[in-house]
Amino acid sequence: MAAPRLHVPLALREGLELALPEAAARHAQVLRLQPGDALTLFDGQRGEWAAQVLRMGRREVAVRVGAFADVSRELPVALTLALGMPANERMDALVEKACELGVAAIQPLLCERSVLRLSGERAQKKVAHWQAVAVAACEQSGRTRVPAVAPVLALPDWLAALPAAAPPHEARLLLSLRDAAPLRAPGAPGASAVVLALSGPEGGLADAEEDAARRAGFVPVSLGARTLRADTAPLALLAHIALAREGSP
Repeated sequence: MAAPRLHVPLALREGLELALPEAAARHAQVLRLQPGDALTLFDGQRGEWAAQVLRMGRREVAVRVGAFADVSRELPVALTLALGMPANERMDALVEKACELGVAAIQPLLCERSVLRLSGERAQKKVAHWQAVAVAACEQSGRTRVPAVAPVLALPDWLAALPAAAPPHEARLLLSLRDAAPLRAPGAPGASAVVLALSGPEGGLADAEEDAARRAGFVPVSLGARTLRADTAPLALLAHIALAREGSP
């Protein structure tokens, strides 16, 4: 059985003894780990370390860091999902599955037709919650880098902050039902090292929002004849790109 993986956002090195941060310690306690048990630690920025439990207490879990493994399980393309947030628990599931599939970053957006409307402290708490969901997904899936969940932005503000023209290495894709070419069409996403993918909320983007995205260099693409839910479409796009870039069995 594989050793449990815990995210420890600290400076790790072989031979270091440390008390796990609160979230990792709680995870170790839930797993009922015991002194001497093996586990794997990762800092979310690079590879991973073998480790061993030294002490299990009610408030503190002490471990010793072992050998470093310079491994990476990331996609060969850095894909940011910018999406109109779906309501209820669908955003939680979307973040979890996107992280398992290899997303590099997630940008939650407030759009004209958004059902979930967040601002202020409530938005900050939601983003912190989604970031914790991302961490858990990386612990489970074996990823060594944790995708960042960005603060909630209104779609016009996010578009305005982008460079006027996409750099040569970047593809900008817009999931659309309006005059969109199939995603398998040549050049989408091609060999780009960076992909920005924009997907709307329930009901899709308003026409004015889609027009603004096109003016910002986003190329409309289609996932087929079926209309997918707001929490399904971005995952289908990500899975398509991941399989195309990593290769299928």
